[in-house]
Amino acid sequence: MNRIRWILAGIGLWATIAAAQPPHNRLTREEIAEGWLLLWDGETMFGWEAHGGEWRIANGVLIGDAAEGGWLGTTTAFADFILKAEFRTAADGNSGMFLRSTREGAPHQTGYELQIYDEHPAGYNTGSLVNYAKASEAKIIPGQWNSFEITAAGSHFGVVYNGTKVLDAADATHAMGVIGLQYNRGKKIEFRNLKLRPLNLKPIFNGQDLTGWKKVARNNVKAPPEWSARNGAIHVEKGPGQLETELTWDDFVLQLEVRCNASGPTHHPNSGVFFRGDKGRFWSGYESQIRNEYKEGNRNAAVDFGTGGVYFFQPARRVVSNDNEFFTQTIIAQGRHISTWVNGYQVANYTDARPEGAEVRTQARLAAGPISLQAHDPTTNLDFRNLRITPLPKRQ
Repeated sequence: MNRIRWILAGIGLWATIAAAQPPHNRLTREEIAEGWLLLWDGETMFGWEAHGGEWRIANGVLIGDAAEGGWLGTTTAFADFILKAEFRTAADGNSGMFLRSTREGAPHQTGYELQIYDEHPAGYNTGSLVNYAKASEAKIIPGQWNSFEITAAGSHFGVVYNGTKVLDAADATHAMGVIGLQYNRGKKIEFRNLKLRPLNLKPIFNGQDLTGWKKVARNNVKAPPEWSARNGAIHVEKGPGQLETELTWDDFVLQLEVRCNASGPTHHPNSGVFFRGDKGRFWSGYESQIRNEYKEGNRNAAVDFGTGGVYFFQPARRVVSNDNEFFTQTIIAQGRHISTWVNGYQVANYTDARPEGAEVRTQARLAAGPISLQAHDPTTNLDFRNLRITPLPKRQ
């Protein structure tokens, strides 16, 4: 009975949190399961950086209306994706969204500019990729929320504007970069509901057996981990130990679903996802922590770095996930930058500025390594499923 009450209390807490949030800047359960990421949380600038100008937040809306112009960009780079966004501006609005740009330099030159402007002198009006591809006629609806759905898949670009497809084009100039929002002085622009789903992720677990994975043992372990494939998931009990892929990656997007099978309200199974380590070497490389514990009822106070935290380097800013239910974890490693999302909510945004080398404890490791799942201790009991990955291209 106590266990049932505990589970019901957790469900009630989730419902209370969901009801308190505004209707926008949220992901549905279906979107979370599909791998969508909330690019902007509706409350803070976490995961974003300003490049000139100032932006403000009001009522879950990101507003550009400062005295000086500039742009706001993600700190994470993306390659292939579907991006959704809503904007609101006046009839003479002049703004844009940057796709696959670099964090340095002019974003409309280092990447693509998706136009928000109806009077471009060369005809690259709203919905167009400026200087690359013109959209069919599309007009800003002034003072109302307009929507974009942008698909960037390799060299292919598709743009749906307010429910109508306005662009279908191909260009291979820029393969990867950050997402940006433009503000031109005197042309107020507002954004909300910025969501992105990475594309082209491929399974690294077949759902039936451990083909493609290798067990790595630790000496003198009293309760060695028991790894198995059951019910479409990788199941592990006991530990310590690890299970690693035979293949290796350096820059990548990884998504997986995890369930920490807790035996009671004080048991929070401890695990992690290691990457860029050495093959066959125990618990090497960076670790994205898995532990759904927080202090004194405060989800913003993670215990032991918290689920999604970059262990040793940056704790999760919020513990989003709960024990005894599957949650989706996304890890993006690109060069020195590592970012993580839990259930589509970004919890870590870490840049390793140390000198490059092989030892993560003392150096920034950029070299490839396997993906490893951790069995932490004898109380370990977890399931991992729907493990998918895609490599990220290198910027030229």
